[in-house]
Amino acid sequence: MKHLWFIFCKGDLMLEKLPNGSFSIPEGNQPPIATKDWTHVLNVSPMDNGDEVKTFLIDEPVTDNPRYEMYGLRKSFYHLSTDLYLKAGKCHELIYWDQNTKYCGVCGFPMKMHTDISKRCPNCGKEVWPTVATAIIVLIHRDDKVLLVHARNFKGNFYGLVAGFVETGETLEEAVHREVMEETGLTITNLRYFGSQPWPYPSGLMVGFTADYVSGDIHLQREELSRGAWFTKDNLPEIPEKLSIARQILDDWLAKA
Repeated sequence: MKHLWFIFCKGDLMLEKLPNGSFSIPEGNQPPIATKDWTHVLNVSPMDNGDEVKTFLIDEPVTDNPRYEMYGLRKSFYHLSTDLYLKAGKCHELIYWDQNTKYCGVCGFPMKMHTDISKRCPNCGKEVWPTVATAIIVLIHRDDKVLLVHARNFKGNFYGLVAGFVETGETLEEAVHREVMEETGLTITNLRYFGSQPWPYPSGLMVGFTADYVSGDIHLQREELSRGAWFTKDNLPEIPEKLSIARQILDDWLAKA
């Protein structure tokens, strides 16, 4: 049984360069690099083939060993198999949770690991588990056109889909209708579930939908969106990278258009 080591530094993942030029995750019974007395090694659910998974955070990137290279988690998508990329995302989320739950939110006492995915306060007994921020994302159809928008927080000129976080006490469907109205002023119908995707930036779950336009003119919520318009498949702007569910939804539309 192999042990896979997902090692992060400030959001970057350490990959091992193989002799054929491809990349993978370091493996071995012991960590591939030295750990400190305070290094917190987390156990993560194993791979489907039974390989054990461990992850931890380091203070400085590995730069003195040509065998290893540091890549941002997003960029690792293009160097790893799908199953390793998804597991890297889970490891990243668990490290984020571990770093942000050092102290009890009730009494302030240092938290202790209780299971691989939970902590318990030794003082008051409060238990915590990793949380997931659920968001919706939707492709809106209007005849042969779709609505694409550019959010102000996008790093680049690409256009994506209307998206937003689900609020407390809200269904996924209600969130889609609300976000579309708030961000674009449009009314939609025929909401259809597309699929979902873990989004470990840092701890999200994207739930994808498609919908049909009913009425309204585009009135962008300027605090969130800088540009937005209807596009046909023949005049598309730059669209999201292939790692995102936004691109999956768009590719599905393009294949059917």
